[in-house]
Amino acid sequence: MRKMTAALGILAATAGHAENRVDMVRPDAPALAAYGDHKIGVTTMMFTNPDQIDIVNTGETGEPPRYDREITVEIWYPATDDTTPGGTYTALIRDGVTEATLTGQAARDADPNTDETFPLIIISHGYPGNRFLLSPLAENLASKGYVVAAIDHPDSTYDDQTAFGSTLVNRPWDQRFVIDSMTALDGPLGTVIQDDNIAIIGYSMGGYGALIYAGAGVTLLSTTYEWGAPQGLLERNLMGTESHAALDDDRIKAIVAFGPWGNNTGFWDSESWAGIEKPLMLIAGEVDDVSQYSAMRGIFDATMNTTRHLLTFAQANHNAGAPMPAPSESYAVSDTLGYAPFDHYADPVWDTVRMNNISQHFVTAYLDLHLKGDTDKATYFDLTPMATDGVWAVDEDGNETEEHSYWTGFPNRTAAGLRFETKAAGE
Repeated sequence: MRKMTAALGILAATAGHAENRVDMVRPDAPALAAYGDHKIGVTTMMFTNPDQIDIVNTGETGEPPRYDREITVEIWYPATDDTTPGGTYTALIRDGVTEATLTGQAARDADPNTDETFPLIIISHGYPGNRFLLSPLAENLASKGYVVAAIDHPDSTYDDQTAFGSTLVNRPWDQRFVIDSMTALDGPLGTVIQDDNIAIIGYSMGGYGALIYAGAGVTLLSTTYEWGAPQGLLERNLMGTESHAALDDDRIKAIVAFGPWGNNTGFWDSESWAGIEKPLMLIAGEVDDVSQYSAMRGIFDATMNTTRHLLTFAQANHNAGAPMPAPSESYAVSDTLGYAPFDHYADPVWDTVRMNNISQHFVTAYLDLHLKGDTDKATYFDLTPMATDGVWAVDEDGNETEEHSYWTGFPNRTAAGLRFETKAAGE
C-alpha cells in the first residue's frame, strides 16, 4: 500500500509540472485534424440578457423573480497574417477552485483578418463545464476559417453550478442569445462574421440544448419532473408551443451533438424528433453511462426528417471526443470534491488527444460541407460503417487499388475502434 501511495504521489507531482496544451495533433491523426492556414486570435466578451426568469430562486409557488443574465463568451477567430502564434488561458478546473494554465496557438486580442468573412460556430459545454472545455476543437476550427464562440452558461459552470432546472430551461435560449449578440457585434470582429451561416456544437447538456434549438421540443412529461424546473417553467421548450417555435432559426445550417443528454430520461418522443430538419452529427461513446448509448442511438434512428451521422468510439464513456486533455492540476485529489477531477476529462480506454483529433477531423469535414459548401468533403462520410471492415489496398507506388475500402483520411491501421453510420432523410 505504501508503494502504491508513493507511486500515485510521484504521478501527481509529475503531472503538476506538465504543460497543458490544447493544440496537440498526433502523428497518426486523420487528415483533417491538422490545424488550418489561418493564424488565430482569441478574446473574451460578456453579454447581458436582460429581464430573464431566475429559475434558481423561483419557488414552487409565487411570481418567479427576474434578473439580468450575464454570459461570458470566449471567442476564437482568424487573425491577421502577421499575428505571432501562441498564448495561454487561465481556467478553473472541475473542482471550481483550482486554476489551470492552458497553452495553445491563439494570440490574445489579435487583430481579426478582415480580408474575408467566416461562418459562426457556437460551442455549448456540459453540466458542469466552462467555455474552455472544448478549446482544442475551438482553436482548431478557428484556424480553418471559422469564428467560434464558446459559452459559459450561468448556473452550470464549475464555480456556480446550481439548480439543474436552470440548465434545462436556459440552454437553447443561451445559445440563441449568444448567436444574436455575436451577429450584432460592431467593429472589426463583427464585420468578419457571416450572420446567416451558423452551426451549434454542444456537449452533454450543451447537446441537449442544441437538439431543442434544432427543433426537438421537450415532452409534456419532462416538464413535470420534481427534480426539473419549478412551476412548469420548462414548458418554454415544450414541443408544439409558440415559445418553442420561436427558436426556429434559418441561420442554423448544422448541429453537432457530443454525448447529448436527455433521451435517456424521457425528454423527447417521436413528435419531438420529427421537428429536426437540420443536418445532424452525433458523436458518442459506446459505454456512455451518463447519456446512455442506447438512448443516443435512439436519436440517430428517430430523427427521420434529416440526414444524420453517428460516430461511435468503441468502449468509450461519456467523455468521448469532446473534453480537452485533463489538465495536470486535475491529477491530484481535490479537497473540494474528495476525488481527483481527472476523470471529468479523461476516458479509461481512449487517449483524449486521439479522440480530439478524430473529432476535429469529422467536425471539420461536416462544417466545411454544410457551411462552406465544400462538396468534396462528402467523401469523408462515405465509409464502411465498421472501421475494422475496411481494407487497406495500395499498389507498389502507394496508389489505392479497387479493393481499397479503408476510411478516407485515416492512415493505415489507425481507424480501429470506430464506427460511422449515416442515414438519409426518410430512413
